[in-house]
Parts: sequence; structure tokens; C-alpha cells
Amino acid sequence: MQKTIRLTAAAVFLLLLPALASAADFDGGKLSPLWGVPFAGILLSIALMPLLAPVFWHHHYGKISAAWALAFLLPFAATYGAGLAGVQLVHALVAEYIPFIILLTALFTVAGGIHIRGNLHGAPGLNTAILAIGAVLASFMGTTGASMLLIRPLIRANDNRAHKVHVIVFFIFIVSNAGGSLTPLGDPPLFLGFLKGVSFFWTVQNILPETLFILAVLLALFYMIDRHYYRKEGVLPVDPTPDTPGVGFDGAANFWLLGGVVALVLLSGFWKSPIQFDVFGTEVGLPGLVRDVGLALIALVSYKLTSAKVHADNQFEWGPMAEVAKLFAGIFLTIIPVIAMLKAGTQGPFGAIVSAVTRADGQPDPAMYFWATGVLSSFLDNAPTYLVFFNTAGGDPVALMTTYASTLAAISAGAVFMGANTYIGNAPNLMVKAIAESRGVRMPSFFGYMAWSMAILVPLFVLCTFIFFR
Repeated sequence: MQKTIRLTAAAVFLLLLPALASAADFDGGKLSPLWGVPFAGILLSIALMPLLAPVFWHHHYGKISAAWALAFLLPFAATYGAGLAGVQLVHALVAEYIPFIILLTALFTVAGGIHIRGNLHGAPGLNTAILAIGAVLASFMGTTGASMLLIRPLIRANDNRAHKVHVIVFFIFIVSNAGGSLTPLGDPPLFLGFLKGVSFFWTVQNILPETLFILAVLLALFYMIDRHYYRKEGVLPVDPTPDTPGVGFDGAANFWLLGGVVALVLLSGFWKSPIQFDVFGTEVGLPGLVRDVGLALIALVSYKLTSAKVHADNQFEWGPMAEVAKLFAGIFLTIIPVIAMLKAGTQGPFGAIVSAVTRADGQPDPAMYFWATGVLSSFLDNAPTYLVFFNTAGGDPVALMTTYASTLAAISAGAVFMGANTYIGNAPNLMVKAIAESRGVRMPSFFGYMAWSMAILVPLFVLCTFIFFR
């Protein structure tokens, strides 16, 4: 009597797990540069569609992001097999996107539960002081945390100003990017370096002069520009925010939760555990899992704990977070082949970029590392870009912190500073833009913002190169 064996879909999937895990080997050197088209497509969509079809983009940006992701995944699966495509999808989601979104959501929720009470008046001196405070906070609570904490009161302080776009643009330059360059808590690339073995205080010891130079110039330039507009235009006859006695905090319990976010992020870096979970070929460590679960719980506690009045006073809404989540889902998936091609080094399709960072005598060129890391970080996710050039420079944290300290400083500074060049260079950029637009501020388009960065940041980075990275 012959037995019939029926396999459920789950059983088939379980049998395929070893194949999926083995499919994780991925040689980007064999890819054609055409695999970068979906990534270029989503970037152009973000840049052009809000200008060419604003209503359509506003209602369907999530679908457009998904379409570009499928434009990579489906042909890739057809060409290289569903196993490899599945592993890349799971790795991008489990190892990169989900932890990224959980951290952003926690910071967005907790900071959105802190209301700075009182009507601040956005004069040039006060605006400059807020940006300077944000720059300091960014290295201790992350560029995202500092941005989400201060952007709402800054917008409210300037809601009686006729011209205020420059205030938000410089906020992105200073608080959402350059301010986060001094500790691994400040920006994801530096945290990845910390996980790779770079000591916690190495960055503040080695790129403090560069950071102070960038911040001092940007703050001075902002003060002059803001004073010009303030003297020229003054303020509106009626302030939309009524004056109240004193300045204080509502939802102050969220400061403790914010400390919990910082503690969990630090814990995941310092805690070394041999316990690993294999998720379809992607290893998930226990410290990372504890961090992500803890962050999700903190976000939930913050949302439940914060009163409806505080959320109403902050005009808290999920729209900006949803926009970042949907767009970066597409970016994290379409970027897979681009990062793989860069990781292939000199033998890959982008070998010319990797070769450009090495001098004729075989020694690394800090200036070229600064610009190569920075330019790519302006359009790619700056965390994996940092890792690509960290490994290109040898990948040995001890050697990079000592013999090649100037090279590691250039990589670190390029990844953090130049994330400000575009809206997608660093996640807080897009979040700040979305919040400002939800408050009625007419923010520049993708290319309009780049006009600001090209006019202000690029000359500053050139000057920084000659001073620090020659």
C-alpha cells in the first residue's frame, strides 16, 4: 500500500530554510549597474513627483515606493532565484529596516509627548540658541531625538515670521546632521562603528575640531541670514500662538522614557551575547532583539501615558512617521544591489569609486575618503555607506583608530556631515520636512533643498577638506 505524503506550505518552507540560508552569499561584483535603476527611480520619484504631480504623490507615495521595490525584487528573483531574493528581502527587513523604524518610531513618539509650554518669539538670537542647543543634544540623544524634540517649538516660535524656510533648512543642517557627530549615540554610522570595535569616545577625541568648525560657521551664517530677514520683514501683526506666562514642560515623564531609549541603544552596543537567532538566513542577536522589543514598549507606554492635551498642543500626528516608513521601505530594498556593488570593491561595477580613495603609494587618501563617503551618504543610507568605506580602509578598528586615524575621521565626518546634502541623506531630514509642511511651512522641493546645500554646505566642506583632511 503506497503512502501519500502531503506537505503543507509551512512544511515546504521549513525544508527550504537551509537553501535560503545558503543563498545568502551574494557577489555584487557580478551585477550590472542596471540593477541600480530602481534605486535611482525611487530617488527621482521623491525629487520630481511632488513638483510634477503633487496630489497624486500625496495620495500614492507608498504605492510608488512599493512599485520600485518590486521593480528590483521580481526581476532579481527571476534572474537569481527566489531563494536569494528571499534572503535579501528578509535581511533588509529584519537586520536593517525594522530596527531602524522601531528606533525612529520610539524617538518620534517620545519626543512628540513632550510639549514645551509658552510662546517663544523667534528672534535671531533665540533661533540661533535653539539650534546650538539642538546641536549639543544631537550627540547625546541622537539627531532624530533632538530633531523631534525641538522642531515643533522652533516652528511655533517662528509662526509669526513671514520668511522662515531658512530656519528649518539650517535646523536640518545643524541639529539633524552635523550635531550628531561626536558620539555613537548621535548618528547610525557612528553607532555601527562602535559595534565594529571603535571606542565610544574616539569620535569626540578625533573629530571635535571639525565638528566645532562646521557648527560655528553654520551658526554664524544662520544668525546673519536670520537677522537680515528679521530686520527686513519684522513679524506678522498677529501672532498665531498666544503669549503665556513662563516657559515649562508638559509630558515631562517622557524625558525618563527618552533616557530609556538611550540606555537601550547603549546596552545593545556594550552587551555581548553568544545567543543568536537565525531568521531565514539572517542572524539576530539577543542584545538587538532586547533593544527593539524595549523600544517598541517604550513607544507604546509613551503614547498611552501622554495626555491627549499634550498631543493636541504639539499637533502630534502619525503622517510624518508614515511617510518616512513607506519611503524608506522602498529605499532599503532598492539599495540592496547598489550596496552589494560597492562592497565588491575595485572588482565591482563601482570599482572606480573605491579605487579613487587610495593614493598611488597604496596609502588611503583621507580627503577622498571624506568626499566619497559623504557624496554617497547624501543619496544612499549613510550607515551602510560608512561600513563600505570602513571595510575598504582595512576594517581593523585598532589600526583605524591609531595608524589611520585621519582616514577613519574622514569617513566618520563625511557620513555624518554630508547626510545634510539631501532630504534622504539622513532619516530626520525627511521627518523634519514632513512636520514643517504639516504646520503650513512651504519647504523647498528636493532640488530646491539641494540648492541650499550646494550653496552653503559644499563650499564649507571644501574648506573643511583643506583644513583637516589634506
